[in-house]
Amino acid sequence: MKTALFIFSVFVTILWREWRNCAKPVRAFGYVDAIVPAYNEELCIVSTVEGLMKNPYFGRVIVVNDGSTDGTLAVLRTLEQQYDRLTVVDQQNTGKGGALMAGVKVSKAAMVFLTDADTILPHDDDGIGYMMAEIKRGADAVGGTPSSNLAGAGLLPHIRATCKVPMIIIKRTFQQIIGGAPFIISGSCGLFRRKVLLDVPFSDRTKVEDLDLSWSLVAKGYKIRQSSRCFTYSQECNGMVAEWRRWRRWIVGYAVCMRLHRKLLLTRFGLFTILPMFLAVILGVAILVTKLSSVVSGVEIASIPMFLFPLAWTVISFLIGTVSAFSHKSFWLIPLAPLAIVYLLGVYAIWLLYGLQALFTGREPERDKPPRYANVVG
Repeated sequence: MKTALFIFSVFVTILWREWRNCAKPVRAFGYVDAIVPAYNEELCIVSTVEGLMKNPYFGRVIVVNDGSTDGTLAVLRTLEQQYDRLTVVDQQNTGKGGALMAGVKVSKAAMVFLTDADTILPHDDDGIGYMMAEIKRGADAVGGTPSSNLAGAGLLPHIRATCKVPMIIIKRTFQQIIGGAPFIISGSCGLFRRKVLLDVPFSDRTKVEDLDLSWSLVAKGYKIRQSSRCFTYSQECNGMVAEWRRWRRWIVGYAVCMRLHRKLLLTRFGLFTILPMFLAVILGVAILVTKLSSVVSGVEIASIPMFLFPLAWTVISFLIGTVSAFSHKSFWLIPLAPLAIVYLLGVYAIWLLYGLQALFTGREPERDKPPRYANVVG
């Protein structure tokens, strides 16, 4: 059942994506301001800013130095002297939500693009134009597709990259189709009508401000959409500890958002985009446990379905890895693809260890900032 549901989701997503891709990008250059929050980003901020400055869609690039304690501000001041369209805002540390809103208030553009300080946006494609096309169709906010920057990255980022982009496109597009809105507009790739953010501002009440904002916009009746034609490339964690802590922050923040938006979970958006993912995981685990129990007891139960389930998901993982390999132009993602299943089991373990507790307590750990790498940019 889980495999059939996944295949159906892929089929519907492909049809939807092809239909949406028939629309042409809106090539209105200079009408969008890019906003980047920066806290201790001296190792990677140069590549991010230079890439944004080369993009013809942006009128201004606004970087908010949120009380950095390293050399970020000095690097930004140097860049500010090189680029007339770069505006640097220096403030005491408020948190990412506060930094984003400081940039929104400085901007005068009708639309703002929000991204992260470790993230590369290709300047030679029409990704922003396709997002603007969604705005033209009536959307108030549009999420793009965050991908991985694998330049100089280690084994762990490559394993995650085997499934990241295809699964984001499949899940968020399918969520939009059946639930009316994608699950989230990622903080690394989002285009907004500026007046919408002034009405529903970012908050630092959770450590996942982008998810909190996305659900707040849905609750207020704003239209949010997903674009699979705009990609950004962010740094990934090379170490297991950093990756574990990052997923802990995301999952705990997700659980806290569920508490904050309890009414939304009972709506069409929550019911049809969140619960099926949990039910599918529970079903898959139940099948595997039944299979292991039958092997231990020597009594084979429904042997053919039990055999086909792990085989089907291994094949699916290779297919997803193949798509990712073409996207990243890296053959090695294909043989690494089955390891993504183990990676996902680790994510579910974090849910059990931390997510359920946060769902009942509403408490989050302090934000663990992932390490930055100077060689994983550009």
